[in-house]
Amino acid sequence: MFGPRVAIASLSGRSDAAWAEAAADHVGAAFLGGIALDERSRRAARDLVARDREEFLPEDPLAFIDAELAALEAVPIRPAFNVRSATVEPVREAAEICAERGAVLEINAHCRQDELCAAGCGEALLADADRLCEYVAAASGTGASVSVKVRAEVDGVDLPATARRIDAAGADAIHVDAMDSEPMIGDVADAADLFVIANNEVRDRASVREYLNYGADAVSVGRPSDDPRVLRRVRRAVDEWFEGGERDHGSGTTTTESASTPEPQS
Repeated sequence: MFGPRVAIASLSGRSDAAWAEAAADHVGAAFLGGIALDERSRRAARDLVARDREEFLPEDPLAFIDAELAALEAVPIRPAFNVRSATVEPVREAAEICAERGAVLEINAHCRQDELCAAGCGEALLADADRLCEYVAAASGTGASVSVKVRAEVDGVDLPATARRIDAAGADAIHVDAMDSEPMIGDVADAADLFVIANNEVRDRASVREYLNYGADAVSVGRPSDDPRVLRRVRRAVDEWFEGGERDHGSGTTTTESASTPEPQS
């Protein structure tokens, strides 16, 4: 899906084209957004802004997506856009733009803010697999590559089963915020034929190797995504792994002697 196999993950109100371009020397993909698409999700985003959260709230979210992706045409990364919607049609429309721009459309089934969940977005969508699969099928039908951003440790959600369902619906990737359940990456990787991106506390060689050894195809960096020191460390660890690291799949540990080498300091 992208290489090098390091991504930067969407941070509401911060992850725009300039942010992606600044990281381009270190990563293979940048997930812009998240952005609310329909009126219910935009109303929830406005409520979040009212309590001092950063959000993208352009007058025309689809035009915003197109303009941000256009700004990255000459930047050597795979762009992606993380979107929220309480209804399926705006997701299809956003996916059409992503398909035209060679970008990945990422469906947000991850955010846990009360306002977004009440609107039917984020975690609420993760808990409704039928509706999530409808979104995936609509986006995939445009020809866009489709990722689904999810989180572990959501009550009542069987994440490996969800991975199988979104795979069948046409998803290409699953972007997993592992929370404190890193072994879940292995369960998801074993469950479905999806490109697995592991997220949460990706900071250094140890965290990279843990996730890749559980079966992740790539890792993503969240809050320190604007820190080149972190990105350099992560990129170095990923390159080292794919150039010859051995994995003991499912254990979270590596079998190479270099696994115990201290993390280089930037």
